[in-house]
Amino acid sequence: MFNKNQKSLNMKSIFFSFRHLTVLAMGAILVLTTSCEKDEAPTPAPALKTITEIVSSDTTFSLLKQAVVRAGLADDLSTGSLTVFAPNNAAFRNTGIDSTIISTIDIDDLIAILTYHVIGSKIMSTNLQSSQAVASLQGQNLYVSKNNNGVFVNGITVNSADIAASNGVIHVISSVIGEIPEESIAQIVTDNSDFSTLLAAVVKADLTSVFSGSGNYTVFAPTNDAFAAAGLTPEVINDPSLPVAAVVAILKAHVIGTNVFASDLIQGATAPTLQPNVNLIIGTTPPSIKIVGGVNTDASNITDANIIATNGVIHVIDRVLR
Repeated sequence: MFNKNQKSLNMKSIFFSFRHLTVLAMGAILVLTTSCEKDEAPTPAPALKTITEIVSSDTTFSLLKQAVVRAGLADDLSTGSLTVFAPNNAAFRNTGIDSTIISTIDIDDLIAILTYHVIGSKIMSTNLQSSQAVASLQGQNLYVSKNNNGVFVNGITVNSADIAASNGVIHVISSVIGEIPEESIAQIVTDNSDFSTLLAAVVKADLTSVFSGSGNYTVFAPTNDAFAAAGLTPEVINDPSLPVAAVVAILKAHVIGTNVFASDLIQGATAPTLQPNVNLIIGTTPPSIKIVGGVNTDASNITDANIIATNGVIHVIDRVLR
């Protein structure tokens, strides 16, 4: 028989052995748990699709897909780093373009239209400036702007921005950018008989090269009637008694040194012109413009907006700004 001391010692041994086993078991569980946690890698995010894959898999882009395939641009939109201003089906229809037109339009024209919607670098909407000109893959400038009215390209609304792709980003737009500029501001003014007085002023002021260059301008262009109402005919403008500096000042007061489309007009906003210390104030109902503190108490109405040039945009106005 065990004596009391032996019995107590055995009970202690059993207790310590049980506690030791418990600690070992818990340690093993902890090791296994830690090991499992290390072995279980986080689930990777789904791989991004290319721009072509996004367009091909989204039924709202079926017309754009048809155009891309017919133009042979599917591979081009799968590589590189691109920004695509993508018209969806509703945008094509808003522009009067359907499947039949896409299937019959001249291939070169189709390629030009599509590549005019693409920039050769990735530009998220957060990186857009308030107003900027960016070369498209087609070669001519796209005019991008961001303001309180939203985000726009050539005055067309971006309905949905920043759709991420593996090779860039897609911005969904509300209509097809159908008008690709082919002439500079100077060429448009030269070719339009309603601007003959404006042309005479540009020539006298020796600004033809400026408006033929690669800048980014907005010109509020008075018609011949607008100049005549201000007492400025070609004869008056070409009269040597009218100083060249005065003509230069008149013209520069009609020009903003960046792109401003109708969509960028914000009621009461002001914009500096190329003429020092002359600012314009904008109205939106109706679209209009006048010089802050100028002689004209009534604003000049914008009668024809968004005439796109290779170096900016023209808005036709019905009154000389002064």
